[in-house]
Amino acid sequence: MNILCLDLEGVLIPEIWQAVAERAGLGELNKTTRDIPDYGELMGYRMDVLARADLRFSTIRAVIDGLEPLPGARAFLDWAREGWQVIIVSDTFYEFANPLMARLGHPTLFCHHLQVRDDRIAGYRLRQPDPKRSVVKALKSLNFPVMAAGDSYNDIPMLEEADKGILFSAPERVRREHPQFAAAESYGDLRALLGAQN
Repeated sequence: MNILCLDLEGVLIPEIWQAVAERAGLGELNKTTRDIPDYGELMGYRMDVLARADLRFSTIRAVIDGLEPLPGARAFLDWAREGWQVIIVSDTFYEFANPLMARLGHPTLFCHHLQVRDDRIAGYRLRQPDPKRSVVKALKSLNFPVMAAGDSYNDIPMLEEADKGILFSAPERVRREHPQFAAAESYGDLRALLGAQN
């Protein structure tokens, strides 16, 4: 049985931080790993913005509770799970993503944890260093063929480690800098690329 590792935000659901930025009027939170490839640097930046704005965790969760998966995401996942073991490998946090997992049919999710105190995000705990690459490497060590798809710089280690990596709806800059990966612009494109491997 082949395994498919998928990024979450930008692939199956909207970018959570951008939704929070719009709702809270904090344009500074619009930055993602597409803008700041170093995840530690990006999260440090976000934590500073949250502290200055005194934004409560409950406010962020209210925004997340109003989000829906991207159009076609659930149907794509349903199709993929007919022939693949699907694992979502994300740099988001369980405290953010859990409400959306039900809307996606409860796929397996590997991500990180937030530290929340007094209704504020006080910090975060990464599951492990270089988590996306580490997941694929571990699966391959168990002799599973692994395909992977993601949309941004933080997905590149996962795509590099996979037997086949696919950029999904990635910005032109990311596609241009990483021409070694196949590119899909829609779930139909992704199905076609994966179908050829399944």
